[in-house]
Amino acid sequence: MVSKQKIMIVDDDNNIAELISLYLTKECFECKIVNDGEEALSVFPSFQPNLILLDLMLPGMDGYQVCREIRHKSNVPIIMLSAKGEVFDKVLGLELGADDYMIKPFDSKELVARVKAVLRRFQPAPSAPAVPAGKYVEYPDLIINLTNYSVVYQGVTIDMPPKELELLYFLASSPNQVFTREQLLDHIWGYEYIGDTRTVDVHIKRLREKIKDHPSWSISTVWGIGYKFEVKS
Repeated sequence: MVSKQKIMIVDDDNNIAELISLYLTKECFECKIVNDGEEALSVFPSFQPNLILLDLMLPGMDGYQVCREIRHKSNVPIIMLSAKGEVFDKVLGLELGADDYMIKPFDSKELVARVKAVLRRFQPAPSAPAVPAGKYVEYPDLIINLTNYSVVYQGVTIDMPPKELELLYFLASSPNQVFTREQLLDHIWGYEYIGDTRTVDVHIKRLREKIKDHPSWSISTVWGIGYKFEVKS
């Protein structure tokens, strides 16, 4: 019997949390509701959720702090929930490691679709594979495997959220081809962040922090246009 995937819902509004739990339980997820940040951090190790729905406006420790603390210990997917729709709040959430951001009030069907989409993309990276399999690209000191969602850099498996890995794979799959931010948004995020091109910049910045330029290749900025995975001859 296949075990249910587990969702931890962190929201101080119990009515909203119960409603979200109802939607997801109908889709055969196992849900656990916690009402503040401290409780979320306490429950997280024992519950071991496959995904966290994290409200930003929590009493005491806010959602940003909770996200930061969880990212120190885990790469579990996090979808932030907030009534704040400003670009600054979205970008800050993404910089702290969130995988998606939804603005309240949201449609229940969209929430379920986003949860399923993030879970489909996310698979814990295994130890560095000796032989890559499936859909992958390989360069000196770098293997990006989209089949098992792993990145091996200089022989070490790098923890990387799904969106970052997909962006890196997409660029590396078309070496030296320049993509605009709008094209990257369309290919990687689809409808989710239309018009918010700074989302791409945030993810490129996070990739560069993990994957440094190599003598043979680099993630290059094409000023005024976008980005490319540059392969040097």
